[in-house]
Amino acid sequence: MASDKKGAGPFRLIATLGLAGLFSGLVLVTVYLATQPLILENQAKALEAAIYQVVPGSETRKAYVVEDGKLVPFNAQGNNLPSGDAVFAALDAQGKLVGFGIPSEGAGFQDTIKLIYGYNPENKRVTGMQVLESRETPGLGDKIIKDLNFLSNFENLAIEPEVVSVAAGSKKNENEVDSISGATISSKAIVKIINSGNSKYLSLISALMESEEKP
Repeated sequence: MASDKKGAGPFRLIATLGLAGLFSGLVLVTVYLATQPLILENQAKALEAAIYQVVPGSETRKAYVVEDGKLVPFNAQGNNLPSGDAVFAALDAQGKLVGFGIPSEGAGFQDTIKLIYGYNPENKRVTGMQVLESRETPGLGDKIIKDLNFLSNFENLAIEPEVVSVAAGSKKNENEVDSISGATISSKAIVKIINSGNSKYLSLISALMESEEKP
């Protein structure tokens, strides 16, 4: 009898740990499912607010998603925003197009940087930029979010032939961005992400504006 009790110990421990792990997993899944809608709602609100921030004068927006190599209107249910490849036509109070909000993302120094920038197709200028998600080094890389001088680079930025990152204080041309001292890698990452977004979406935006289906 003593040997039976002794042998049951490890099995009881394994069973207890297994049940504890199963319970913990169920709790995590339950919490995730319960909070996911709220997280997505907050992300959508942040994105929409950012659209109006990076496209001055805009008050409403219309989403377009990429289908079959072109932009088509996003059929939203309620106030949902698309989660995949999309751009946003930004309209003023009279419904006139004033620009586009273009989400884009790419590698930063620490992790992926997600941002949105405004684009005016009439003068081919970036009109603003806002970082939506970043894990860059606090105090250095996170200046891409907080440094007002850096952010001002994107208020009237030429995109041709492409956006270029230069050393801090050396900006001379309208397509150049002054990097942040001590955060050069993060600064260059922002420029690279914007150029990537331009390469991906600008031709689609031009085709949209030339088509019968205009924002």
